[in-house]
Amino acid sequence: MLPVPVAAPADLPTAGVRRRTTTVLLIDNPGIPRDGLCALLESDSALEVIGVASGRREAVRVLRAAQPHVVVIDLSVDLLQGRETIVHIKRRWPRVGVLVLIQPGREHIESALRAGADGYVLLDEECAELFNAVQRIASGRGYISPATLDRMVTSYRSGGDGGAPRSPAPEVLTGREREVIAMIAKGYRTREMAQMLCLSHKTVEKHRANLMRKLGLRSAAAAAAYAITHGLGGAAEGRAR
Repeated sequence: MLPVPVAAPADLPTAGVRRRTTTVLLIDNPGIPRDGLCALLESDSALEVIGVASGRREAVRVLRAAQPHVVVIDLSVDLLQGRETIVHIKRRWPRVGVLVLIQPGREHIESALRAGADGYVLLDEECAELFNAVQRIASGRGYISPATLDRMVTSYRSGGDGGAPRSPAPEVLTGREREVIAMIAKGYRTREMAQMLCLSHKTVEKHRANLMRKLGLRSAAAAAAYAITHGLGGAAEGRAR
């Protein structure tokens, strides 16, 4: 099942002016790097870090008390635990967006996206990329940074795993399912696909569900990554649901 769009950020009054604030939960190992990442997120006045957790148990406690718009999780240290945390969050709180951060060069992209992450950004990217990713995911859209896509496509074309999805080959998809996944990669929403393909909304949803099941994917971001690395969709930035 595709993740449900996140509820709109709440309006909070500041100095007599109502402004929109996106709440964030950070999951990372304790230490200076985590403190720096937390400070970085809070340097954007549009973001509010409501909690910092060092693992799934702490994260669950925060989520039970106050569900943030976006969970930012660093997978550079423990891929297995991080992946399990993503799966748990998306099952319990499908409206909460999940953004994955990873050190460049680590072959973890597939695992993160297949776990159901809504977005992916490399840790060495510009601050603006991180802020942009958080806001896009908070609005209910998936996001894969251009640098991540470049890394995936290059690796796939060179024959290395490089984090490129190792799902079944595109041949398992029907012609209509290929059309739908290509449109997902281009950022179209279901209602737009239905209009362009002259199909009912329900029929497009069925094609989406079928292709996601066949490819073992859990999110629109993962579908976009698959389409692009397998030549089914054009190059792009963040992808909408």
